[in-house]
Amino acid sequence: MNMPLKITKVGNSAAVILPKELLARLRVSLGDTLFATESPDGIRLTASDPDFAAKMALAEEIMREDRDILRVLAK
Repeated sequence: MNMPLKITKVGNSAAVILPKELLARLRVSLGDTLFATESPDGIRLTASDPDFAAKMALAEEIMREDRDILRVLAK
């Protein structure tokens, strides 16, 4: 997908208008938060927090490894 975006002035800041097709593809709407992260090929814009995703992956790994201990602690 190659979609040019125009930078406009909003007060003392700059803003990018996201077309409705892009909002639909990101599955976001007004009031939602987007996350911009730097990647080797530029800036990546996502609707999910990459830090939270990494923490959840680590938590899932720990829960898999220590399943028996967690089961005992839950009793």
